[in-house]
Amino acid sequence: MTRTELINTIYGKYNEDARLTKSRQGQLEYITTMDYIHRYLKPGASVLEVGAGTGRYSVALAREGYDVKAVELVPSNIEVMKKNIGYLKNIEPMQGDALDLSRFQDDTFDVTLVLGPMYHLYEKADWDRCIEEAVRVTKKDGVIFFAFLSVYAIMYVNYLQGNFDPGLEENFDADMKTRHFTEQAFTGFDVTEFESLFTGKNVTHITTAAADGLLELAQGKEDFKMGDHDFKLFVKYHLATCEKRELLGMSSHLLYMCRKN
Repeated sequence: MTRTELINTIYGKYNEDARLTKSRQGQLEYITTMDYIHRYLKPGASVLEVGAGTGRYSVALAREGYDVKAVELVPSNIEVMKKNIGYLKNIEPMQGDALDLSRFQDDTFDVTLVLGPMYHLYEKADWDRCIEEAVRVTKKDGVIFFAFLSVYAIMYVNYLQGNFDPGLEENFDADMKTRHFTEQAFTGFDVTEFESLFTGKNVTHITTAAADGLLELAQGKEDFKMGDHDFKLFVKYHLATCEKRELLGMSSHLLYMCRKN
């Protein structure tokens, strides 16, 4: 099965449109990501989202008045995105791959969001291509966001039910170095490993932040509950601590932010 076939299979069966709204973890991921995006958006900014899914971020930014191009690989996600766009005229959805943004000229966008493709890229050549394409289409001094998954959070969330052995085998080699291969579907990184992918690239690192902290692990507990008041407090706490290095690896979703030189 090719990478494209795998991604279409995954998202063809999964309600991606509800992922960022149906749980506290998804809500926190959305709030955190939007908080950071707004720190770097200026009035009149042009935005590219690569791997836009059903358009949760792209549509929200278009509603705020930004000009948005939304590239998504999965046809079923694009169909949902078109419905979500509704009357908006300042957003253009299109099918495409993060590894080939040749439809866009160099230095086009003020902010580029790559919030999903790195979950499903497994080889260094593809990581480099994804990064280089995003950098190429971003204007000088523009900001680029890359989302990635923590391999350690993958272990804690998915492999504490008497299945730690297969979890280790799938995610680490004999020397405890991370493994990446297509059959994983979702591949996880060590934080410093992911940051090292940008060595030699035409960018300056701004920060790396946890998008959802411990909430994916916590909400899997039978006695987990978080009302609106506690969630509001937790969001405040999370935004104040989400860049702390000692906490990053526990977060399922992370954000690497950089500026084009």
